[in-house]
Amino acid sequence: MTGREPRVIVIGAGVAGITTAYVLRERGFTDVTVLEKGSDVGGVWYWNHYPGLRCDVPSQVYQFGFAPKADWQHTWATGTAIQRYHRDVVDQLGLTSLIRLNTEVTDAEWDEQHRWTVTTAAGEQLIADFVICATGVLHHPFTPDIPGLADFAGPVVHTARWDDDLDTAGKRVAVIGTGSTGVQVVSALQPDAASIDHYVRSAQWILWAPMSFRQLPGVAAVLSRFPKLHRRIYRLMALGGSALLTDVTTRPSWRRRAVQAYARACLRILVRDKELRAKLEPDYQPLCKRQVISGSYYRAIRAANADLVTDGIAEVTPRGIRTADGAHRDADVIVLATGFHAHNYMRPMRLIGRNRIDIDDVWAKGPRAYRMTAIPGFPNLFTVLGPNSPTGSISLQYTSELTAGYIAQWLEKFRAGELTTIEVTDQATTRFNDDVATAMGPTVWNTGCNSWYLTEDGAVDLWPFDRTTMSAMLGSPDPADFHLG
Repeated sequence: MTGREPRVIVIGAGVAGITTAYVLRERGFTDVTVLEKGSDVGGVWYWNHYPGLRCDVPSQVYQFGFAPKADWQHTWATGTAIQRYHRDVVDQLGLTSLIRLNTEVTDAEWDEQHRWTVTTAAGEQLIADFVICATGVLHHPFTPDIPGLADFAGPVVHTARWDDDLDTAGKRVAVIGTGSTGVQVVSALQPDAASIDHYVRSAQWILWAPMSFRQLPGVAAVLSRFPKLHRRIYRLMALGGSALLTDVTTRPSWRRRAVQAYARACLRILVRDKELRAKLEPDYQPLCKRQVISGSYYRAIRAANADLVTDGIAEVTPRGIRTADGAHRDADVIVLATGFHAHNYMRPMRLIGRNRIDIDDVWAKGPRAYRMTAIPGFPNLFTVLGPNSPTGSISLQYTSELTAGYIAQWLEKFRAGELTTIEVTDQATTRFNDDVATAMGPTVWNTGCNSWYLTEDGAVDLWPFDRTTMSAMLGSPDPADFHLG
């Protein structure tokens, strides 16, 4: 078998795609093309730019290990700052030439010649030996099927497709949906709105934190002057935070109880009105859902122009929203903070594997993969931040770097002529998913709440292990788990 340079197509230029492009280039691969449907890089940070958007991970942790940034303005960065950081990383590391923007992939099909044909929305067809789906998790907006929504007379905007020309000042604003997005957009729009109604189907526990806190003076200068110190601090923060959060989320420890007690205390102390507090108090344990962090929401929802609406929505009328109790509230603008199709991953892209199997059929009951990276029936295809990659304890950047390095090892075997095709076995995939299900038992996500973490068959689509386990699983390929050709 003769080796050759693999032709690699990476789909997506967010955190996962940028990381993959960088890692593959550093490992000496020369035929790498990144296809991105947006007009700029950044993934979720490109598509989302609604008012109040911030990352709920501290800035000095939410960055690439290979591109630390010293001069963040805030301890928790704004969406705009994070998007600009991704663009700067691509430019400064010379990755621009690898990335094709405004290029949406609609189809990818494996053929008998052991290659992938990738088709774009423009009808162009590209041939690749390997396809790497770095499409992330939160990028396909979910719009609820509410009767009458299409008949509303005013603007209806989803937070993931925000209209920057929309002016909500002095308007009656209705925000549908909770979670981090709903909390952030209500906090941002409330001060200037004539009124703001927050429609909440399921209340969220909120941890108070000073999200707008500026990075301490002098920090950027010190970290810029001493880059080795900066990298060491980054590693310590990432490792320490990961160890703490792993203990909080995966084991019923005293640390978990302490964080849960803090969530309850935030509500009790910051919302003195007993009636409002009762409406804001969830009926499940704190941390069971994706945790919301805010330093302003409780203040915003207490304001005279704000109202928390917990009655179900019956219909949208041309003038506003009618709830199940028959009450009608007028609105000038409706904001949908209703999240994403969180388990789509590369879909709705049409993906056809060996023997013409369709990813929609394979994942009919929910996404299923081997160690976040490979899917039975789809040779020479890998995922970065694929199924089970969302985690409450390990940064997406670290997960992406580790996964990209794992994939690079397989590509090196191809380049060395050791193999032509790679396909994970169904047995190995089943074994991994059984281990995930067992490990999920004591986690906080398995304590009885309905969240976007749950797949169609009720499985929790998260990583239930610690950082050490992830590093071991993705340290080096195990040929016994694969069909090699």
